[in-house]
Amino acid sequence: MSRDYNAEGRDVTEHRYAYGFDFDVMHHYMVQSFKPFFRHGSLLELGSYRGDFTSRLILYFDDVTCVEASGEALAIARERLADKVLFIDGRFETVMLPRRYENIILTHVLEHLDDPIAVLRRINEEWLAEGGRLFLVCPNANAPSRQIAVKMGLIEHNAAVTPAEAEHGHRITYSLDTLERDATRAGLRVIHRSGIFFKALANFQWDRLLQTDIISQQYLDGCYMLGQQYPDLCSSIFLLCESGAEMR
Repeated sequence: MSRDYNAEGRDVTEHRYAYGFDFDVMHHYMVQSFKPFFRHGSLLELGSYRGDFTSRLILYFDDVTCVEASGEALAIARERLADKVLFIDGRFETVMLPRRYENIILTHVLEHLDDPIAVLRRINEEWLAEGGRLFLVCPNANAPSRQIAVKMGLIEHNAAVTPAEAEHGHRITYSLDTLERDATRAGLRVIHRSGIFFKALANFQWDRLLQTDIISQQYLDGCYMLGQQYPDLCSSIFLLCESGAEMR
């Protein structure tokens, strides 16, 4: 089936593609999680959406390339960052890139792909430079917010794809074990596993709280640090991967 990536990325009345919690909280702590592992050199971001996370990455890299399949999102990202980033309009399954990259970012994208292992294999075989690293982040099926929703009868099971998620192009909900399974099947070598931000509330609940003085920066930092201790109870799960030697 053909996909309308523009439609998948649009907000609707009942739910949004991304929330303030994603932009203001999760993006900050993703960078915090990534920074110790960055390689010197180039960066490829697969799935830049409207450039919100890209705007944080360009503070650490001078050579940034982004691939995005939604023309609408890409137009916004280009308007914001075109003088600092090379944007490529294309699908990961078919796009041809001219080089390899020392750092590849794939955050909250893999769960949208029809064949995630095939794309991970392209990253491993075609796009990772020697010694390069893939920063792979996905929403976590076992996040407490999802587990609570299951107990409330809102979701059938932890890894279910909800109707709202399906409307935004989700195909799978990963946990640490299934994410590592797919990375390994693609020939990647996982060298670090972690979680990003302990999370017991849904995104829309966080957006409301962040508009009050109930949540302090210290509380947010505490959730981030607790997430490193309990990765399986985080909003997102994070694998740091290098290319498997047998695939090079």
